[in-house]
Amino acid sequence: MQTYQNEFQRLKSARNFVQSHFPLFGVNKTQEITRLLYEISKKDGIAPNEIIPDDIRLAYGEIKKYLLEQRFPESFCFDQNIRPYLPKIELKKEEALRIKEKKFYPKNIFVEKAVQESVLVKRLRDLFPRARFTEIEALKSYECAHRGLGIKDYNRRQETVFVVAETQDFFKRCPCTKSAVGCGYHVFNLGFGCIYECTYCFLQEYTNAPGIILPANTESFFNKFSSYKREGMRIGTGEFSDSLALDDVTGYSLPLIDFFSKHKEVRFEFKTKSNNIANLLKSRHAGNIVVSWSLNPSKIIKENEFYSASLDQRLFSAQKCARAGYSLGFHFDPVIYFEGWEKEYKNLIEKLFSKIKPHDIAWISVGTLRFTPNLKQIIEKRFPSNKILNAEMLLSYDDKLRYARQVRLKVYDVILKALFKHLPKSKVYLCMEESGIWEDLSLKSVELH
Repeated sequence: MQTYQNEFQRLKSARNFVQSHFPLFGVNKTQEITRLLYEISKKDGIAPNEIIPDDIRLAYGEIKKYLLEQRFPESFCFDQNIRPYLPKIELKKEEALRIKEKKFYPKNIFVEKAVQESVLVKRLRDLFPRARFTEIEALKSYECAHRGLGIKDYNRRQETVFVVAETQDFFKRCPCTKSAVGCGYHVFNLGFGCIYECTYCFLQEYTNAPGIILPANTESFFNKFSSYKREGMRIGTGEFSDSLALDDVTGYSLPLIDFFSKHKEVRFEFKTKSNNIANLLKSRHAGNIVVSWSLNPSKIIKENEFYSASLDQRLFSAQKCARAGYSLGFHFDPVIYFEGWEKEYKNLIEKLFSKIKPHDIAWISVGTLRFTPNLKQIIEKRFPSNKILNAEMLLSYDDKLRYARQVRLKVYDVILKALFKHLPKSKVYLCMEESGIWEDLSLKSVELH
């Protein structure tokens, strides 16, 4: 918690400096200069009052230009017409997430009336006898009666589970960002909410989510699938929840593997950061199941992917799944740009192929860190001492915050060359990246099957 206190004090110092030195600035100018001072102080480890030289004139335009050059030095080398995002910055102690060891054990489990007698509810009653079970008519009615949820509630989301009967949102194409090259992926929407705490996770934008949502009617998904499927399609869970993190609780993987053994023309993927593979190892599959892990250097996992399995645990689980006949996938996504990134990611790739045989790999995706502007403020509120926001993140072609184009090209070039030493290009693709980047890297966009 001391590191959080440091950030609260840093912001207070930045505000005090602006108020004392630039009292005539309006609200917007004050907010921008305060944010720039705070971000530079955090990035460079210097006090806010030591950033602006005494001899600089007090004109707003000159001050802002000077601070932008200090905040985004690498990006300024490429393009002086950068698009920074400088909203008001607010840090509240009650919104900061406290990371502490804990085991998933919900306090309240709300069950829609339609699924009270489901197998999933019976499992939950056996696994969590101390939880309070409450029947509700429908999740929507509950949400209407509990509006106004925020970050503090999101931080406690693991305390509450909703068991529902899904009626509409079964499948969809992967929501690829505008102007990016798609990979033809389809999402199997089985559940919402994750028990891990990744600093960069886009699910944080759903701070009004009341808890972890688990559908009990998997048979409804299966019944709908026959009209949705197409030969050669790639579909999987893991978009709005980790595919396996709660598999010992839900048991979802067992009926999924059984169902897709009857649809060999489709490849189904489990995406995870866990080592929760016990159900997979006792299942008989038809060879069309891909088990995938998100990978990052151990340093990044420790600092940003709280409660998830370690790198060694993920790779060991992948080895076990390969021996059980599963195809494997790996997602270098998001790739984080930090001091020493090149050595760390090269070492990670060598470690991966020292443990995993190339012929066991179905595909690998690579995508650099990106997120919506709104998520920036949520990250700094929940994780005030995070390091990922110290990087030069600017509004990009899709109005998301990304590294500069030249930085992304450099990162992709290094990682792809390291991967292509072991795999053919046809097994590697970029995730949510613009076509010009693909062209500059001499990649062909294909739909993987």
